[in-house]
Amino acid sequence: MKIAIVGATGAVGQQMLQCLEERNIQADVKLLASARSAGKKFSFMGKELVVEELTENSFKDVDYALGATENDLAKKWIPWANADGVVVVDNSSAFRLCDDVPLVIPEINPEDIKKHNGIIANPNCATIIAMVALHELYKKYHIKRMIVSTYQAVSGAGVKGIQDLESQLKDPNAPRTAFPYQIAYNLIPQIGGFDENGISSEEWKMQNEARKMWHDPNLKVNCTCIRVPVMRSHSESIFIECEEEVNVEEARQLIANGNGTVLKDDPQNKIYPMPLDTTDQDLVFVGRIRKDLTDETGHSMAIWCCGDQIRKGAATNAVQILQELIK
Repeated sequence: MKIAIVGATGAVGQQMLQCLEERNIQADVKLLASARSAGKKFSFMGKELVVEELTENSFKDVDYALGATENDLAKKWIPWANADGVVVVDNSSAFRLCDDVPLVIPEINPEDIKKHNGIIANPNCATIIAMVALHELYKKYHIKRMIVSTYQAVSGAGVKGIQDLESQLKDPNAPRTAFPYQIAYNLIPQIGGFDENGISSEEWKMQNEARKMWHDPNLKVNCTCIRVPVMRSHSESIFIECEEEVNVEEARQLIANGNGTVLKDDPQNKIYPMPLDTTDQDLVFVGRIRKDLTDETGHSMAIWCCGDQIRKGAATNAVQILQELIK
């Protein structure tokens, strides 16, 4: 079996390589990137891998590809891979909402993987973290409406986002490359471009992608996405309104026993999810679980969750999909 990582030198591509090794996936690995990155060397399972330039002929000997490139480039190289019979797990948003492309979180809808026609899409990072946190509650109480505020780490903007924060912490006047404003000591209430309603492209993803994976076209989501000066873990404040009456103690138990979640919910003892605690691991921490005191029906609840954007929000989820594919 041969696996290609396309965009192998970026933050997500590098994490994909690490996840393959951590999960002991036995395969030949091919690293592909731009011409300027060709020749760079990385270690994998005791072997030295040399990055090759991505071309139309890169996929002749490949079985599966993990994509970690921007949308425009994904639309260019994925047809090359598919033409050579390669199944692609793509981390870009280029194909997420295409009807014939499964959008998958393995803890939630692994059965959709079988419906692929050569491409399986990895969801948006904030969507993954929210849906893993909420999935058991969705199954029990059927969430019909969500109000979400995301506090998204600079890693979501790639290596340049991390570099911006690191350089501006040393010098607030350092040049900006990833964000329209200084991110150190600041918050930026914009991720992606705005439409005529003042909703950003990142904010639409939560509703559209959750609807697709939960197979629930009636789900309503209002989302505000904020970039914060945190390195790599996203945090989210989520209000849910459900069809069934919610029970806080039962919700805690559901999350404690959930797939991919860790319960961190003892606020009296200052135990709650924080981005530092979730950095460089694959589980979503959930806490601050409480009823909505403004809803007399008892159908509403609020939670707080954190998860690593580079790992579960991107690379790990893609590698988990790959593992399901090759079972």
